Amino acid sequence: MQQPTTPTAVVTGATKGLGRAIAEQFAANGFDLFVCARSANDLAEMQTHWEKTYPGRQLFTQAADLSKKAVVLQFAEAVRRQWSRLDILVNNAGLFIPGKVTEEVDGALEQMIEVNLYSAYHLTRALLPAMLPHRQGHIFNMCSIASLDAYPSGGSYSIAKFALLGFSKNLRNELKTEGIKVTTLMPGATWTASWEGAGFPAERLMQADDIARMVWAAYQLSDAAVVEELIIRPQLGDL
Repeated sequence: MQQPTTPTAVVTGATKGLGRAIAEQFAANGFDLFVCARSANDLAEMQTHWEKTYPGRQLFTQAADLSKKAVVLQFAEAVRRQWSRLDILVNNAGLFIPGKVTEEVDGALEQMIEVNLYSAYHLTRALLPAMLPHRQGHIFNMCSIASLDAYPSGGSYSIAKFALLGFSKNLRNELKTEGIKVTTLMPGATWTASWEGAGFPAERLMQADDIARMVWAAYQLSDAAVVEELIIRPQLGDL
């Protein structure tokens, strides 16, 4: 375990979309990162890109399926072996399977709860010991506008995101006197792989970099201020 000399961040689901944009935002601003994703090949590509684009910035990677508690805890242990202090945790790992509550396949709720809620719950608890003694740190939980309103074919995904918002609210309440900030991110439609083939023009959706820049803006506030909930929607409204 090392006492880091540069700021540190953990981002889950970091090889694509919002996670990738957020990780690159922090790297561009001098952070070393520890990231995970399910695909080892995607992580290898990310490592190659890092070496060319962010020279001098360390990137540690681990392939991990965060739907499994044991794997979440293994990832957390790898982070804590590397660093004794963690400045930022971005719980971004997620899964979206469209469907109606009355029609979706059996097990859909369990699957989306495991990825969208339990992964954030278990990883946060496992990494808080790298924040609490230092009385500093910032946790970002990737919720969604699906955390606020039901919508067609939202089904168990929306249920899981509602639950993640509840987790974030409780975490914020518990950590506010510990020097640790908690920000809930609730973006609307953002251009990522999950929207490919949907038939919408790219300009109708937000860009992943839009969300990443807002994460960085929220992080930059003084110690006396925190963005508790950040709702970002496309200019023309939800899809």
